[in-house]
Amino acid sequence: MHFKSLFLSAIAVSSATAGRTCGTKNPTNEQKLIAQNFQLKEDAALSQARLTGNGTSSVQAAINVKIYYHVVAISTAASGGYLPQSALTAQTGVLNLAYAPYQISFTQASVDYTVNTNWANDRSEGAMKKALHKGTFADLNVYFVYNSAYLGYAYYPSDLNPNNAAQVYYDGVVVVSSTVPGGTAPYNLGHTLTHESGHWFGLVHTFGDGNDGQGCSIGDFISDTPDEASAAYYCETGRDTCPTAGLDPIWNYMDYSDDDCFTGFTDGQGTRMHSQWESYRAAYQV
Repeated sequence: MHFKSLFLSAIAVSSATAGRTCGTKNPTNEQKLIAQNFQLKEDAALSQARLTGNGTSSVQAAINVKIYYHVVAISTAASGGYLPQSALTAQTGVLNLAYAPYQISFTQASVDYTVNTNWANDRSEGAMKKALHKGTFADLNVYFVYNSAYLGYAYYPSDLNPNNAAQVYYDGVVVVSSTVPGGTAPYNLGHTLTHESGHWFGLVHTFGDGNDGQGCSIGDFISDTPDEASAAYYCETGRDTCPTAGLDPIWNYMDYSDDDCFTGFTDGQGTRMHSQWESYRAAYQV
């Protein structure tokens, strides 16, 4: 669904004019081992389902995530990143359309507004989040900032200890405000938050451990994601960087393509999000 809003036309963010950037860190060696274990269990369950004639995947319980939106702007003007509720409603709608095939939905719990030039330029992340964070480890905190070195970034569920007050408030997603629907092209359909929410659920990039050329041999530890040597930018139709069968997944939300090139996750990514939800976040849902 394509939303357009004139109120965002004045927002100018330098990071939104170049190729997609994501500040989510590469998985650690320990997180790679965790992902490999998830992959082994998920592939075994899939094989068993096929043997017993129960289809290609198991039925997964629906997940509903509460979102706490935090709009952090340099002024109360649209040009300062001050997003109206209509933009947030459109953004939630984009998330729900993107995640619906995987039995995941989102509901806005609240929104708050802060005018703080330092925070709005993505400085003092810890102070900002400590002051604004709401909910539990099962709730998604989204911080819209005016400007950042990245379009967005997030933390994996295994990055933080939810029982450690000094860590848990870092949980959530930071995205540049101009990436909501109607924002600055080519990142104006709301899929920066789709991408970063994937990290929040535990997904890594389709090209694996950053742009280190190992995507063909390591990948994202999900069996049905086509192999890809490095990030794809813009919309490189027909791109094929690995010798294995299948073109690069430039359409995948966890790649680096432009918003209008994205079309979905894989079934395996859907399963992984449910696996990580049950392992890390479900127990904290209220």
